Amino acid sequence: MAYWLMKTEPDVFSYADLERLGLGCWDGVRNYAARNHLRSMQVGDHVLVYHSNLDKAAVGVARVVRSHYPDPTIDDPRWSAVDVAPVRRLVQPVTLAAIKAEVATGGVLRDLRMIKENRLSVSPVTDMQWSALLAMAATPWP
Repeated sequence: MAYWLMKTEPDVFSYADLERLGLGCWDGVRNYAARNHLRSMQVGDHVLVYHSNLDKAAVGVARVVRSHYPDPTIDDPRWSAVDVAPVRRLVQPVTLAAIKAEVATGGVLRDLRMIKENRLSVSPVTDMQWSALLAMAATPWP
């Protein structure tokens, strides 16, 4: 199993929307590096859902339920989508400020791709980073 972080704009598609629907198509990714990460995702991988722009915080965990397939929002085979289902809302959102504070201490998040490549909407998360983020969220795992 692998871990990922996926950014979404909560006014477009929020974690609450994912919970309400029970399933979400993660589409609209138009960055080749992020697309390649989508293509690496396997059913059962877990995803930290991060609200960008408004909240700037990780808010929930989702699970990949369908690996990559052609993005239905565009007629172009270069782009892919995956389907995810909600697992649990974080007890405490992990804000960008909290993540940056942990990075400043030289902690395990110092190499978090979301920080190093802040325009990347889909990125891998190591096991140690996953554990650290969920500890910051006061959310037990699994």
